[in-house]
Amino acid sequence: MKTCRIRTCSDVMKWFREKWPEHLACDWDNVGLLAGRRQKTVERVYVALDATGEVIGDAIEKQADMLITHHPMIFGSIKKVSDADPVGNRLIRLIQANISYYAGHTSFDIAKGGMADLAAERLGLFTGDTVPLEVTGEQDGEPVGIGKTGMIREPLSVEELAEIVKERFGIPFVTVYGNRPGQKLERIAISPGSGKSMMAAAAEAGADVLITGDMGHHEGLDLAEEGIALIDAGHYGLEHIFVDAVADALEREGLEVFRAPAVYPCRVL
Repeated sequence: MKTCRIRTCSDVMKWFREKWPEHLACDWDNVGLLAGRRQKTVERVYVALDATGEVIGDAIEKQADMLITHHPMIFGSIKKVSDADPVGNRLIRLIQANISYYAGHTSFDIAKGGMADLAAERLGLFTGDTVPLEVTGEQDGEPVGIGKTGMIREPLSVEELAEIVKERFGIPFVTVYGNRPGQKLERIAISPGSGKSMMAAAAEAGADVLITGDMGHHEGLDLAEEGIALIDAGHYGLEHIFVDAVADALEREGLEVFRAPAVYPCRVL
């Protein structure tokens, strides 16, 4: 077994920042160590998309030393920490169990090898000339940002692309807007997570379709009116790839890693 060079929570944070630097995160975000001790000894890490009560319970049961999630459990200001509040209750459980808690979020989204690159790679349709859908910074002299856009190898219908998205990302359903008969898609934009702020970027990029999540009725209609199809794969649908990406990388460092089960959080009945 590979010798682990990571000994503490601080080591894990340093490792994460080297791969997905925190300075690339959006100004509005809350990334970093959100609870726990920096010098906590770490041998077992639990990785999840969200720090739900179920995830925290599983991390405690498995005696994890550290929890890493994509979405930060603490996002806005907190004036009280008590068990009367859902977030406060989860924080108390983490601290009582001596589990340090780190969230990556937009630093992972934006950095090279992070969410944007992984989603484009998972989709597997681009010719190779992808660029960030929205440039937010620079890493190693190259532009980085939210999402990806580029040409695909062979034009597809909306229906064909929707089936590929479901298969490649392992999701049960998608919501589609702008399904015009005979429409063929050549330039794709993909933006994991909530894509409402990416609508203008998709139009500016000349995308025929935007693959994203958290879109509503009016956003779908507005995109369709501009001639842009929408495939809404849900917030979880495209971003759950965070778990395997981080867990695989941590295992290569010699740590024992637990993964939150891949369960789509909603159903269509």
